[in-house]
Amino acid sequence: MNNFRKELEALINKHSMEQTSNTPDFILAEYLVNCLKALDSATIQREKWYATPTNTDEIPPIRHPFR
Repeated sequence: MNNFRKELEALINKHSMEQTSNTPDFILAEYLVNCLKALDSATIQREKWYATPTNTDEIPPIRHPFR
């Protein structure tokens, strides 16, 4: 992930995406990497909640908590 973060940092810098927030590109890159990690965690939690198997050949029906 470190190589990805460095490439993301360079891309942010190349397109001057840090200018609006006046936040250094390395901080924005780290923030975005952490967002992806949080999304991974949320996806895992969602799969546990719905009992979704990692093998998509057998996907059970969704159990909605409000029904």
